[in-house]
Amino acid sequence: MTNDNQRPAPSLIVDPDGKPVSSETVEREDDDKAIISAGANQPPKTLIVVPLDEHILFPWMTVPMVLSSGKAREALDFAMSQGPFLALVPRIQPTEKGKEDKPASPEDLLDTGVVAKILRALNLPDGNRSVLLECQTRCKIERYLRTSPYLIARVEFPADVWSDTMEHKALFRASQASLHELLKEIPGLPEGFNIAAANLEGPGQLTDFVATHLDLSRETKLSLLKTVDVAERLRIVAEALTQELELAKVAGRIREDLKAKVEKTQREYYLREQIKAIRKELGEEVDPKQLVSQEIEEKIESGELGEEAADRARKELKRLEILSPDSPEYNVISTYLQWIVDLPWKKETADNLDIKLAKDVLEADHYGLEEVKERIVEFLAVRKLKPDQQGAILCFSGPPGVGKTSLGQSIARAMKRKFFRFSLGGMRDEAEIKGHRRTYIGAMPGKILQGLRHVEVRNPVFMLDEIDKLGSDWRGDPSSAMLEVLDPAQNSTFRDHYLDIPFDLSHVMFICTANIKSSIPPPLLDRMEVIEIAGYILEEKVEIGKRYLIPRQLDVHGLKPQQVKMPESILPRIIEGWTAEAGVRNLERSIGRICRKIAARVASGETKPVTVTAGSLPDFLGPKRQRRESVPSKLKPGVAVGLAWTPVGGDILLIEATKMPGNGKFKVTGQLGSVMQESVELSLSYVKAHHDMFGIDVAALEKLDLHVHFPMGAVQKDGPSAGITITTALISLLSGHEGRRVRSKMAMTGEMTLRGEVLPVGGIKEKVLAARRAGIKRVVLPEENRVDIEEIPPHVLKGLSFAYARTYPEVMKEAF
Repeated sequence: MTNDNQRPAPSLIVDPDGKPVSSETVEREDDDKAIISAGANQPPKTLIVVPLDEHILFPWMTVPMVLSSGKAREALDFAMSQGPFLALVPRIQPTEKGKEDKPASPEDLLDTGVVAKILRALNLPDGNRSVLLECQTRCKIERYLRTSPYLIARVEFPADVWSDTMEHKALFRASQASLHELLKEIPGLPEGFNIAAANLEGPGQLTDFVATHLDLSRETKLSLLKTVDVAERLRIVAEALTQELELAKVAGRIREDLKAKVEKTQREYYLREQIKAIRKELGEEVDPKQLVSQEIEEKIESGELGEEAADRARKELKRLEILSPDSPEYNVISTYLQWIVDLPWKKETADNLDIKLAKDVLEADHYGLEEVKERIVEFLAVRKLKPDQQGAILCFSGPPGVGKTSLGQSIARAMKRKFFRFSLGGMRDEAEIKGHRRTYIGAMPGKILQGLRHVEVRNPVFMLDEIDKLGSDWRGDPSSAMLEVLDPAQNSTFRDHYLDIPFDLSHVMFICTANIKSSIPPPLLDRMEVIEIAGYILEEKVEIGKRYLIPRQLDVHGLKPQQVKMPESILPRIIEGWTAEAGVRNLERSIGRICRKIAARVASGETKPVTVTAGSLPDFLGPKRQRRESVPSKLKPGVAVGLAWTPVGGDILLIEATKMPGNGKFKVTGQLGSVMQESVELSLSYVKAHHDMFGIDVAALEKLDLHVHFPMGAVQKDGPSAGITITTALISLLSGHEGRRVRSKMAMTGEMTLRGEVLPVGGIKEKVLAARRAGIKRVVLPEENRVDIEEIPPHVLKGLSFAYARTYPEVMKEAF
């Protein structure tokens, strides 16, 4: 179907002197300076092209447009001087912001646009030009005749293609129905809009109308503008109408819901006002705002607040009373006042100062840990003699699973205090400790005051778990905020950012836990009394398993003691075959796994008591997962046994050295840190410097390559404590032709200097436990670590003998 109105009239083109030139002549000229003129009713085939940035126009539109671009205005003015028609062609991609005045090239523009007739043009006060355009028909660019100073193009007018098949008619009717239904769903449309939609003539007008007024993507609109196949345009438009109709229905439901809520709120408001009026007439009026104020005022005047807190609360209450409950500030002040009156400024529990009862509770809950129990008893004794004495901040340091956290709960139970615990692990925001300032939305106090509000007393046992894992970032350093909390000389006037009133924390008993003491910042560590809790030896683990773990796991899994026979003799086998730890956490998991399998049998109807034997352990726990730490009965030359400390306890370290023909190179492997690598280099330098003492041929070393390896290469190792062990391994390798063997069942630890002095190291108890587990009989230690051995209970040292050295020659006497 072709529109007769789209047939173009012959164009008249003039040259710069105003003389008419035929369009054929213009098309042959290379330097074309021709300008357009046309009739008043029909567009010519040669038109000035105005690029469009954001807008994409379609036929059958009458639109106002404001032209701010200088080039576009100049092109419009020139087109108006020659005739009322021009071509409006959209850019393929809109220009960047601020570059709208950039000249357009033919490559930037779509090959299809619309021919528009200029109905009216007005100059605006801001210098822009407003024009009213009547878009008449599509035009396709054949070629551009010139690009400067304006775009002039030869165009053709493609006719819409439409065939009256049943499918196309059905598609047209469906689109009409969707459009009419969509218009019903959109409230507030102008009457003229509905009239225009009802008088669309044919499917072509329908597609252009929808493309004009529907919020389609730029790519879809460009595709609709280029397409002359009306059926194809209808398919795109029908799909878009269906989507918009669904969105409009959903939006309609949302509007109805909101309208209902608003009406309900208004209705409730009117009802409340009526109720208030009725109560006022009856003399029974109760204002919720007054109730809140009265409740807060009663708590303020009860005397449970400190003087400064009460003064601040009264001032804030006066501000609250003059505010409307609907004001956002009302809720902020009300929440702040609730925090002030809910904190336990003076309320506290009475301490249990019965020393015997405290000892009984600690003994019942934990096996061993004599130093910790003794320290708690001392604290209670001091409190009994001097109630106002400020106690020290305790820090339990030790590997995982040794009972640090549960020990804090036992202390609270022994003292009959309330207990609160929160973990500091991974905390990076200082506001978690000291709160947020009230100027922030959603501000609240820090965890310290939150805990006190929870327990409702000012003297609980407060456990700060994992204090060695505090972090810091752009939000602050929580470890610095803890300095005030954990200082007995300062925390009596602790000031939370949210509350901004001093709160006395000196009555709180703070207990911290840490796995690695060295990870705690030194200023924070200085404020605490550290109690080291080393790993358990085999006998202690067996006793803990018998007393606590087995009964607890039977109860957890719903089993009765008569249903399970788990003799004490199997506990060492579980510990040595399926656990490798300083604590007892994995031991409890293993016992729990056995209980689960027995519970499954009992639940299936088995009534016979189950006896756990050494032979049945693989059936319950699977194959053995750990091998017993041991050293060979005979060590080869170049091998020495060291002792290491790890976060989960002690361990033995077999240090291996070997030699091969070469040119004096030296290699170290085993994923070592910089300190341990320096220890290896130091040991080699010491051995070379004192080769006469050890019977080593230095000249022969120039023809050898040496390699020192630390097994378990996937584990990161560092520290200076392997110094004497590395030196011993090198001497063992290089002495004589075949080397010298180090004594079997001997281990050593100690830092060494270039002068051969042996310096003290840490983690002695954990290392001694590791030596005992591995079957070591004799341990060489620095002389200054003798005091550490004296502090270890005698039963832990059973089966071990010790040698102490100040210099390496003393180590050598013991080693070879």
